[in-house]
Amino acid sequence: MSEEERPVYRRILLKLSGEALLGSQPYGIDTCVLHEIAAQIAEVHRMGIQIALVIGGGNIFRGVSAASGGMDRSTADYMGMLATVMNGLALQDALEKAGIATRVQSAIDMKEVAEPFIRRRALRHLEKGRIVIFAAGTGLPFFTTDTTAALRASEIGADVLMKATKVDGVYEADPVNNPLAVRYERISFSEVLNRNLRVMDATAISLAREQKMRLIVFNLNVKGNIRKAVLGKPIGTVVEENCDA
Repeated sequence: MSEEERPVYRRILLKLSGEALLGSQPYGIDTCVLHEIAAQIAEVHRMGIQIALVIGGGNIFRGVSAASGGMDRSTADYMGMLATVMNGLALQDALEKAGIATRVQSAIDMKEVAEPFIRRRALRHLEKGRIVIFAAGTGLPFFTTDTTAALRASEIGADVLMKATKVDGVYEADPVNNPLAVRYERISFSEVLNRNLRVMDATAISLAREQKMRLIVFNLNVKGNIRKAVLGKPIGTVVEENCDA
């Protein structure tokens, strides 16, 4: 393997939104998109990278939206957690069809369909070359899957937290509403909080900052971007506390 093709990270946590599985559909899972994402993850896994995943549930159910419509927030959040389990099982199936051994660990006990989250067991799976999908959030309401991603990345000692989104990094303003918005190549967690940039929720950003984590935000819709990210190619936005914003 050439120097240009040598991964710069040994263990990663990849955060995917539930909406990434929608494709052109208004709801649910587009199986073509699901298998395309699984193929990109499998390609990176075959490079010898240990991979953990956290996936949202917004393509099936979004707790915050339901709560704003009058549903009890705790109930809505638990329903959202169950949606992440459904997505996790779908992604597990797609990855295993691509020949990659995968385990789903749920923060809510449901032993018939997933393992319970046990940190040491998750580490063992990663060391054995299995992909681990962390589902059901933190198991508690009022916490997002962004916070789950930062928490699990810390627990497993991930070298980097990667957030795959529908935009190509962190902008000073919403690039959809403001086409002239400037994209940051590098920015600190403190600046993200101070400028109230919508990268992750404040709890996730604060935890990542405290743990001196590196966060890379990039566009999942560009094929090959996951691979480029693990190779250290300059894509998206790098967020870390010791950078010059």
